[in-house]
Amino acid sequence: RGARVEARAARALTISHGGREERRYRHITFGPIMTADRTPKPKGDGLMRQDIRMNRTIETSERKFDVKTLPDDMRRVHDKLASRFGEEYALLWVFTLRTATELHRAWHMTLLTSALLLQIKKKFGLRMTWNLGVFKCIFRVEDGDYEIHRKVPYDYDSEYQDIYYRIAEALIEEQITVHEALIYQTEAKHGLHTSRIGRFLRDFPGRLVLYPFQASTIAYIFFEAKFYDMGVAAVVGLAAGLMEYALSHVGGQAKVLIDVVVGLTVGIISGLWYDYRRFCVPSVFLGVLYWFFYGTAFVVGILEIIAGELETGVTRFIAVSVKTFVLSLGASLGLMISVGGDALKTWQESQSDEYCEPGQDMRHYWWRYPMYIASSVAVLGQYRLPPSQYPRALIVMTVGYAVQYESFIGFGQFYSVDGNDAFTEDHLDTAASNVAGAAAATVTALFLSWFINTHKQYYRDRVLNKVEDPSAMGNFIFGAMRLSTYILGTIGLLRESDYQRLDLDEKLTKQKSELDDETHERQRYEVTQEEENLFLELLVSSEDLNPWAILMPAVYQLVPGSVIAKLWFASIFPPSPDDPNGTSTDSVFSNLMVVSVSLALGLIFGFAIVQTVVWVVGKCNPRESESKEKTRLMRQEMMEGMYTSPETPEDDPASIRPEDKEEESADSMAEEEISS
Repeated sequence: RGARVEARAARALTISHGGREERRYRHITFGPIMTADRTPKPKGDGLMRQDIRMNRTIETSERKFDVKTLPDDMRRVHDKLASRFGEEYALLWVFTLRTATELHRAWHMTLLTSALLLQIKKKFGLRMTWNLGVFKCIFRVEDGDYEIHRKVPYDYDSEYQDIYYRIAEALIEEQITVHEALIYQTEAKHGLHTSRIGRFLRDFPGRLVLYPFQASTIAYIFFEAKFYDMGVAAVVGLAAGLMEYALSHVGGQAKVLIDVVVGLTVGIISGLWYDYRRFCVPSVFLGVLYWFFYGTAFVVGILEIIAGELETGVTRFIAVSVKTFVLSLGASLGLMISVGGDALKTWQESQSDEYCEPGQDMRHYWWRYPMYIASSVAVLGQYRLPPSQYPRALIVMTVGYAVQYESFIGFGQFYSVDGNDAFTEDHLDTAASNVAGAAAATVTALFLSWFINTHKQYYRDRVLNKVEDPSAMGNFIFGAMRLSTYILGTIGLLRESDYQRLDLDEKLTKQKSELDDETHERQRYEVTQEEENLFLELLVSSEDLNPWAILMPAVYQLVPGSVIAKLWFASIFPPSPDDPNGTSTDSVFSNLMVVSVSLALGLIFGFAIVQTVVWVVGKCNPRESESKEKTRLMRQEMMEGMYTSPETPEDDPASIRPEDKEEESADSMAEEEISS
């Protein structure tokens, strides 16, 4: 029987194309059918594709990426690299540049992008360097022989950041070829791997439904608004979204005017409404402009400064402050236009207790958390996170908010004197609560990522029939995941392919049982071209979740973007000396620094805590195989790059670790043997 199984493993898979059968010779391995040698192969040009063929079980048709679709400058460099070092090397360079550009587009996370590029460079021996600026990126290959410049606009896009991260992981782990990786990137850009609801919320006009929802809930939960103010914020938020939609549709230089035009729109409509009926103008301003503020980028800038990336960190710090001032000044000018020039009086009058609820204690309201979750749903839509990932992201956001809020209250009560809360003269309670909230959100995001990754990989192995004699718990988990896939796919929260893959699972299970039956005539697995696509998508989606994809929305809800705006509004509308609710510019700026730096430190502490736990668990596991240890160390190195600035051989040749030198020496010897 063993010989018979080996014979079956050697047979080519038949792929049906409209009734026509074509024999392919790419091997993908099902555990029960064929075992593959996963010994790391030598790095070098042209070796990767053959390795993947040997590691596969379902045979898939050969795919070729069309280099004619590349921009002219990338294609010129590709052609020169291909003539010198081979097609595989040139395509790996193209993939790395495209990955860097799209990954950097989401939040301009230079630390994360650099960490992933270093992994790709190290894996495939690319002779490539880069400079990742806040907007402008420079990529060099072959010691500067060729250089490509890209200007990457800032965007909020958790979905693309996660997809491009997973594609790179699948390529590094040799689950897909570089051709398949490039094709998958192109398909992702065209929305082929996005759910129906995700496509609706990704671009205008569908995104317009998010603006009023977010503005109203944010104004109430964070900015002392009343229920009537929520309605005003919803209307003004919709108007702001329409202006952004119009200017984005025009494109070109019109996009430069988005901030100032949005600010003017908010100010004019708010002023006209205020003449009709009084409301809390600052609450509406801050609630509507909350999405347009750059608080997340501000915290990332502080994180980069702490990590050692001073150029991008300081540049981002100044840019965020100026762009936020543009929004604040535009809204103030709009208010002045609509109220006939008496904007200061309107601003100060609307801040009274009659219209606002300053210092309201949200602990007394049972709906505080439901309101926060509602605002977080709108934020996730703005971040373009896939709807299927909303539950895990909401857990991270709620944990961060709860720890931050409850620790802030708890510190004051614990250190109270004669019944009065402490920390009335300093901001240490704010700093401590922010560190705790950010660290808790980070630990939660990384734990959820590990938990989800483990179960998705098990689901992949079950679909591919790699699990023999699954346990009762395994059957329960697999059944629960199938049921959730069916329900979410039916209502459109998952991709159509996730729903279709359920049929592929049943088909492969049936064919495996037929192959195991010695009396059955089946000789091979048979899949269609569409089922091949489902299989490749399964390989990519089963890679590790990018933790920043669900962590960044939580940071967004904790960041001081509104504090920056309060600083500028306090400069534009100086508070009256006898106003008890007035805040001086100095105190707002001090609070801004306390909040932002403490949040950045909390993120660092959270990553460091998880890193320490993973390291201790790895050291305490003597039975860990060499391959698993290598994978764990690679992931630890990747995690380090998410919050630190790694040293590279190009920056400091002495920074190469001894184990890396040994690995490079072994790779060079292997390449020489293959060459000879």
